[in-house]
Amino acid sequence: MGGSQYDDEWVLPSADITLVLVGKLGYGKSATGNSILGREAFVSEYSHASVTNTCQLGSTTLKDGRTINVIDTPGLFDMSITCDDAGKEIVKCMNMAKDGIHAVLMVFSATSRFSREDASTIETIKVFFGEKIVDHMIVVFTYGDLVGESKLKNMLNNAPEYLQNVVELCQNRVVVFDNMTNDRRLRAQQLDKLLDVVDSVCANNGGKPFSDQMFTRIKEVHDREKEVHTLGYSEEQISELRKEIHRTRDEQLAHITSMVEEKLNCTVEKLQQQLMEEQIARLEAEKVAYDARLKSEAEIQKLKESLKKAQMENEEFRRMAQSQGSKCAIL
Repeated sequence: MGGSQYDDEWVLPSADITLVLVGKLGYGKSATGNSILGREAFVSEYSHASVTNTCQLGSTTLKDGRTINVIDTPGLFDMSITCDDAGKEIVKCMNMAKDGIHAVLMVFSATSRFSREDASTIETIKVFFGEKIVDHMIVVFTYGDLVGESKLKNMLNNAPEYLQNVVELCQNRVVVFDNMTNDRRLRAQQLDKLLDVVDSVCANNGGKPFSDQMFTRIKEVHDREKEVHTLGYSEEQISELRKEIHRTRDEQLAHITSMVEEKLNCTVEKLQQQLMEEQIARLEAEKVAYDARLKSEAEIQKLKESLKKAQMENEEFRRMAQSQGSKCAIL
C-alpha cells in the first residue's frame, strides 16, 4: 500500500478494551502480555528468540465476550533508545490504539531495585500525554512467584519515597503477576484481579479511554479510509483516493512523530538537567563528608600526638622521681 512504514499496522479489530504495556527490558513486560492473552503472542525474555524491538499487537476474546487488545511496546523509556526511535514507536502505538487507551500497565520487576530512572518513566509519560494519563495508569509487579502479595506490601511500605509517590500517583492501583506459573487457576485469578482494576479505571473515567489531539488526528485518517469502501466509488477512484489518503496519512504521522520527538527531546533535556543537579549535589555532599572526615582524622591525629606527648612526659617524670628517690636513699 504505497510502501508506507505504517501500512501493515493500519487495520485494528474493533476492541472493547485496549491495554498498553510499558516498562524496561527484563522486567517481564512481554511475558505479562502473554499471560493476559493466554498464549505466546509476544517474544519475551523467557523465550529463546530475540526480544521484540518494535510495538506489537495481540488480541483475545474474554469469557464475557469482550475483546481485549494488548499492545506490547519495546523499552521505550530505556536510556539506550534514541528519541527518534522512541517517537516512531509511540506513534505506532497510538496508531494501533487509534480509539484510545483504556489502561497503561507500568511493568516493574519486584525483584529489582526501583531506581529514580524508573520513577522518571512516569514523568516522561506525563510530559508526553499530559497529566490525565495518570488516571489510566496501573502498576504491575512481575515475579510474583518470588515475592508474593504480602511480602510486596511490606516492601512498598518500606520503599524509597519516589516509589511510594508512584504508587500514590496511581491511587494504589497495584497488581502482582506470576508469569512463570503453569497453574491455570492461578493464571485465571491474577487475570481477573487485573481486569477488575482495569474495569475500575474505566468506570472512574466514565467508560471513556484516554485520547488526545494526536489520537483524534489518527482516528480521522482511519475514518477517511473506511469511507472509501462505503461510498460506492469505482475501482479507479478508490485507487486514487487510497493514494491520497495514504499520502495524507503519512504526512499526518510524520507530523505527529515530529511532535513526539520534540516532546521527548525536551523531556530528556529536563531529566539530564535533573540528573546533573542531583550529581552535583551528591558530589558536594561527598566533598563535605570527605572534608569532615579529613578534619576528624586530623583532630584524632592531634589527640594521638598529645596523648603520646603526655605519656612521654609522664614517663620522664617517673624516671626523674625514681632518680631522686635513689639519691635520697644514698644520703
